[in-house]
Amino acid sequence: METKYKRILLKLSGESLAAGTGHGIDTDRLNAYAQQIKAVVDAGVQVSIVIGGGNIFRGLSGASRGFDRVKGDQMGMLATVINSLALSSALNAIGQPAQVYTAINMFPIGEHYSKWRAISSMERNEVAIISGGTGNPFFTTDTGSALRAIEVEADVMLKGTRVDGVYTADPEKDPEATKFDSITYDEVYNRGLKVMDLTATALCKENKMPIIVFDMDTEGNLARLIAGENIGTLVY
Repeated sequence: METKYKRILLKLSGESLAAGTGHGIDTDRLNAYAQQIKAVVDAGVQVSIVIGGGNIFRGLSGASRGFDRVKGDQMGMLATVINSLALSSALNAIGQPAQVYTAINMFPIGEHYSKWRAISSMERNEVAIISGGTGNPFFTTDTGSALRAIEVEADVMLKGTRVDGVYTADPEKDPEATKFDSITYDEVYNRGLKVMDLTATALCKENKMPIIVFDMDTEGNLARLIAGENIGTLVY
């Protein structure tokens, strides 16, 4: 298969792992993701992954319930490590080597993240799963994935969601909402669209990291995107 990208960073939300239940990890969804990821590695693409932790704990909502914000964010970072371990286990089970990296030292749960370790892992056809956000409070996993995409020199950051791109409004709430094929970072900002948080969008803009928002829950979409099919929305 001809591939459009050589190295990608795939951002998955924690909620998507819960597959509609809102919390926890749905093993069918996890295994479906693992199969899609293995297919693109088999096609010769180097893959790094960042997963959110919202299916287990979300720092911001914890803060609104009285948790200290820094501790809440640290709990969120640990939630991303749990999801990363689950995905690495699902990948290993189907014969796809994967290595979990953690932003803060958590050996032997994962290897301490460094750009060079993650790249060398991908060059060995291992999936580099980078957890723990940026290792700092007040930053979302969107910002963490933007930062890691830039660091590992990915060609593109793919944001796998349950909607098939960026819309003028929330398509789940507004039936009149229309989808963009492509949109600039500035337009996302000016229209106040919830693609990613502002820090992540600014980081991608500054470092010219293109983002493609697409529906990861439709099986085979990741491979179609890698092959250059025009699915999702390009943010550039």
